[in-house]
Amino acid sequence: MASTEHYLVSEDLHPIDIVETLAETHAWDFDRVADDQIAMAVEGQWRTYSITLAWSPVDETLRLICTFEMEPPEARLPQLYETLNRTNDMVWTGAFTYWHDQRLMVFRYGLVLSGGQMAGPEQINHLIGAAVANAERFYPAFQLACWGDTGAEASLDIAMAQAYGRA
Repeated sequence: MASTEHYLVSEDLHPIDIVETLAETHAWDFDRVADDQIAMAVEGQWRTYSITLAWSPVDETLRLICTFEMEPPEARLPQLYETLNRTNDMVWTGAFTYWHDQRLMVFRYGLVLSGGQMAGPEQINHLIGAAVANAERFYPAFQLACWGDTGAEASLDIAMAQAYGRA
């Protein structure tokens, strides 16, 4: 039995119920926005990330959106967009986008669970962890693209490999 399974009693749980249990287990601040949606704050090394997960029974998809505030200078937006395009080529699951009007950097991922499939706690925990890991990995590159004097390729040089541990 996996470490998070002992918190779950029924095999027939709603995906957002599982997310809520994980949020409680990790002591993340969260708000059950609706039956099919939960919002939480997850602390990273660079910043606190706002994560929303929503279940769409019609699409049979668990959608994750991880955001953080970013207000780049207007003149640097083309540089940011080029960096985003290159970043998305490097990310296997999910994709980054920038919501200009809201001033938010966004990482999105949709987990399709068609045919009555159910995501387990380990899978959802991994989904959240991967979103935070990607945001942490590329945050410095986005900052450098917006406020540094470098191109997209040079900005992404600092995010080429996953870092382990601390110096």
